[in-house]
Amino acid sequence: MALIVQKYGGTSVGNPERIKNVAKRVAKFQAQGHQVVVVVSAMSGETNKLVALCKEVQANPDPRELDVVLSTGEQVTIGLLAMALKDIGVKAKSYTGGQVKVLTDSVFTKARILSIGEENIRRDLDDGSVVIVAGFQGVDEHGNITTLGRGGSDTSGVALAAALKADECQIYTDVDGVYTTDPRIVADAKKLDKITFEEMLEMASLGSKVLQIRSVEFAGKYKVKLRVLSSFQDEGEGTLITVEEDTNMEQPIISGIAFNRDEAKLTMSGVPDKPGIAYQILGAVAEANIDVDMIIQNVGHDGTTDFSFTVNRGEYAKTQAILENIKKTLGAREVTGDNKICKVSAVGVGMRSHPGVASQMFKALADEGINIQMISTSEIKISVVIDEKYLELAVRVLHRAFGLDQ
Repeated sequence: MALIVQKYGGTSVGNPERIKNVAKRVAKFQAQGHQVVVVVSAMSGETNKLVALCKEVQANPDPRELDVVLSTGEQVTIGLLAMALKDIGVKAKSYTGGQVKVLTDSVFTKARILSIGEENIRRDLDDGSVVIVAGFQGVDEHGNITTLGRGGSDTSGVALAAALKADECQIYTDVDGVYTTDPRIVADAKKLDKITFEEMLEMASLGSKVLQIRSVEFAGKYKVKLRVLSSFQDEGEGTLITVEEDTNMEQPIISGIAFNRDEAKLTMSGVPDKPGIAYQILGAVAEANIDVDMIIQNVGHDGTTDFSFTVNRGEYAKTQAILENIKKTLGAREVTGDNKICKVSAVGVGMRSHPGVASQMFKALADEGINIQMISTSEIKISVVIDEKYLELAVRVLHRAFGLDQ
């Protein structure tokens, strides 16, 4: 008998019929003798509807109250799934994040999990029930409802698996695993049987939408056995995300091509070239709780520098306002920006032992006339910022250049 945590995304529970299908799948696992904890998202499209509803009432919704509204999406799903299980003779009990108690910090709309209470869950499992927990949500130390940000149900599922020391965490979604790139862009993209946590972490951080980055971080940190599967297929092993590289076979140089459209670049030009300037710029951005990605500094011959960095496109206007506000204080010349860029990345642990990956990537892009605006590298990834209009071409070209279509 194993303890399994299963997480089902919004498309998997998108309507009553799909919820009933999830119930049948869960019942099948329990019938095999397993204890099952299920984490669910809101029904597909529901969170967007709730956000739109809030904006009709308040143009910039209060973060605390926004979380109160958004958390209701998952509450609907847990109740419906519990009913569907009971309707086919399976004992089930649903819990909101607050009832479990998923304790988070107080950063509304993108809270982080601090701890998870196990008592209620273990009691119900021992009693023979399937336990259903609302993903994406928790409560802070003051009892306020919090949400974990988009894709937060993945994090809820993995965090629960870690807290319960589950034998496996299965993430059910609308795809049957992790692919070398998005099959909607490259038709011959291949499903990966295995991928390392390290590679998956890079893929998630670079724009792959299969798993939320924090869920992969949790899984890697607590060594949770993680598997991505399709909720619409009964067959298949999905993709196993492993802690260690497979040393029994030759590791491919590149495992996948990731991309992210939600990028924007800002540049503060003519900044005095002196110690502390980078901190003054990025410190102001960090205080606004805005994540910065790539950073480039170009030093001129006149004692000034141009300081460029990228942020999520949704934070573009807010970041631009911050830079305009501190421009005069820093003695900078101007602030410019571009929110029509994208990031394309090649990821693979095989890079460690294969030189020349960067030059191969840059040549493939150059041959197609695609200009590179920014470059960022790590031990297992190379990312470039390019004009958004070249995104799909760049992904196809790199997928082919690294032999991922073979």
